[in-house]
Amino acid sequence: MSYSLDDFQQRIQAIVTDANLSPKQKNQFLALEAEASLPYMPVSHAVRDAMASGVLCDMFEGHAPFKPRYVLPDYAKFLGQGSEYLELAKAQDFDDALNMLTIIYHHVPSVTNIPVYLGQLDDVLLPYVGDLDEEQIYQKLRRFWVMLDRTLPDAFMHVNIGPTDNIICRTILRVDAELKQIAPNLTFMYDPSVTPDDLLRQAASNICECSKPHIANYPMHAQSYGDKQFGIVSCYNSLPLAGGSNTLVRMNLKLAAQTAKSQSDFIDNVLPSYCALMIELMDARSTHLHEKSNFFNSFLSMEGLIEERRFAPMFGIYGMAEAVNILLGKDGIELKYGHDDRANQLGHKISAKLAEIVETSPVKYGYNGRALLHAQGGISLDDEVTPGVRIPYGTEPDPVTYVQANAAHHQYYTSGISDILTIDETVKSNPEAMYNLCKGALNLGYREFTANVASNDLVRITGYMVKLSDIDKFSASGSRTNTTFLGAEAAKNTGVLDRLPRVVSFESTPIFK
Repeated sequence: MSYSLDDFQQRIQAIVTDANLSPKQKNQFLALEAEASLPYMPVSHAVRDAMASGVLCDMFEGHAPFKPRYVLPDYAKFLGQGSEYLELAKAQDFDDALNMLTIIYHHVPSVTNIPVYLGQLDDVLLPYVGDLDEEQIYQKLRRFWVMLDRTLPDAFMHVNIGPTDNIICRTILRVDAELKQIAPNLTFMYDPSVTPDDLLRQAASNICECSKPHIANYPMHAQSYGDKQFGIVSCYNSLPLAGGSNTLVRMNLKLAAQTAKSQSDFIDNVLPSYCALMIELMDARSTHLHEKSNFFNSFLSMEGLIEERRFAPMFGIYGMAEAVNILLGKDGIELKYGHDDRANQLGHKISAKLAEIVETSPVKYGYNGRALLHAQGGISLDDEVTPGVRIPYGTEPDPVTYVQANAAHHQYYTSGISDILTIDETVKSNPEAMYNLCKGALNLGYREFTANVASNDLVRITGYMVKLSDIDKFSASGSRTNTTFLGAEAAKNTGVLDRLPRVVSFESTPIFK
């Protein structure tokens, strides 16, 4: 979409005079406006029509991509070798390691201009513990955690820990529960073959306290990428380590389903047609990044912290719930997604078809030549459409039924899928219920377990964290945190805060053992 010079200047003026934006936030919005003023890269009329109708969305990544959406540097390699570009020798001790990480984070780009991946921090930091005792490690990591939230105030910033039991992992869980910050986001990797139950219990107890961490099914992710060859970034996106995502394009399944004549027409004709347009758009965007932006001439590449071949487009979908209900309605069937087995089975069939298309469709710049299927968590502008494959807000069944309805989807979404369960505050007096629900979900095939607790100030929106108290104050005074405005917009537009808090009443069901 193009703007006249007057329109452009009015938008710039509105940004620079906005009383609720900090100077740094204004700089970011001004940069987005500048990039959006460029002509869009060449794509077919069919792609343009699909974007104009809302079926396809480029996530507002810009008209001429000059940085990947998500970057996952090899921070262990960085600490072990130092950096010629940053004039840093290799780390000698724990303080060196924390200081070097603090420095490099400011040089790692993303779609948000803030690093979305801070590393598998227990693996990265353990070699530098030396003779530090538990209290010394706690004090250093606590100060580091505060620094991250205050200098990089963005809830898409993400730390990974686990699956092994170690002092860094347990200390980070302790610090995160105490501080209850929106940043950084946190994923705990769980592997039943190496993770002790009491460590998983600590992670589940943390969820009761601060709605963090996500708990990832480590073997499931490792099967896709290899052991220690991936990271969870931003909200809950799984991507190759030393690589990342060059772009994320998503499809609105609700709008796509509205164009179909029947279930079979959708699966056999409509879905493949729009998927082909998705791939064209991803190829156009990634080609500009890889061939014209010069990003891969940066020090991150030159010093071996990232590899161009380990970047891939994310093939995102959302609106599965509405698509299923629409398609059933076209065949005269009044069943609802998330509540009826026949509806749920149709959803699983659609996910399987999407995975088949992505697996058999080469892309120009992908991971082993392919894109990565992703259940996209929605954005704050989405109207009357449910994120990813989730069950619509306000209609969620009890948590066990929810998990049983959606578990079969998780096998297909290599680059991330998240069902956010909202649990009644009574779980705080019974954290064992959260532990059992989590373990049961992972046993049933969940790739990622995520939960909010209804009484917590800290809540997840699409996967990133916000404080409800910050949303309440945002319209009057803005926020130092970059993602608060997204949470406030989502609360207004999407009904995300209408999630039904449910009591975990069947956590001892045999299937969950």
